[in-house]
Amino acid sequence: MRIRASVAVITGALALSTVAVPAAQADGGLGDTKITKVVVDGDNKVSISTSGTNTIKVSVTASDDSGIQGADAFSLVGPGYGFEVTGTPTCTAASATTSTCTASVKIAPKTDYLSNTNAGTWYVDAWIDANDGDFVWKEKAGSFSFQRASKLTANASPEPVKKGKTITATGALTRANWETLKFGGYASQSVKLQFRKKNSDTYTTLKTVKADSKGNIKTTTKATADGYYRFSFAGTSTTPAVNAAGDYVDVQS
Repeated sequence: MRIRASVAVITGALALSTVAVPAAQADGGLGDTKITKVVVDGDNKVSISTSGTNTIKVSVTASDDSGIQGADAFSLVGPGYGFEVTGTPTCTAASATTSTCTASVKIAPKTDYLSNTNAGTWYVDAWIDANDGDFVWKEKAGSFSFQRASKLTANASPEPVKKGKTITATGALTRANWETLKFGGYASQSVKLQFRKKNSDTYTTLKTVKADSKGNIKTTTKATADGYYRFSFAGTSTTPAVNAAGDYVDVQS
């Protein structure tokens, strides 16, 4: 059974209390079964855009002296009454006592009715069974960032430009709006202007500026050498970090 990620407050509260975990099955377990690691999508970060289908992979590693028998579907719980349930996990033994149980869930912004309030820190609830009848049930066994996808652009001009003259860099920082299914400006966020010389692989930060109320960015710098200019955004709890593609400027002496 799967619950949509965004539901009415009453429905969401009911879903979490009656579907996710029965009251009698609060955090706990029987015997020596332990959850030792939880990983979501490889790096515990999930970025959702405004279209397409995202397959979210959840891996829970557990141990017991008798070995791991299996696991119930994992529940993913987040802000704004966000709630998703994975398919049935498949458990693979790493040793006689330890297994990693893996399952996935598909999330599509057009059909899952995501709310922007769903962005933030989500948690994985997991139930693991051991071969000897022991088990462990743990709410918030692991956490991950569930974020609104971001985009960042950069344009530096004029091209070419004489050394020592002013270069104007413009761009826009936007992020997914799950309610309109469009990207909109991310206002008042700090963004770094960075420069990479023509034959270098490393960007250096020149200054930090703020996006305006519509996510637009504009700043100036002095032309020093041929190279690439870009903007870089460090990210927030609800929006992932992103770098704009570098824009090359030919500097003439």
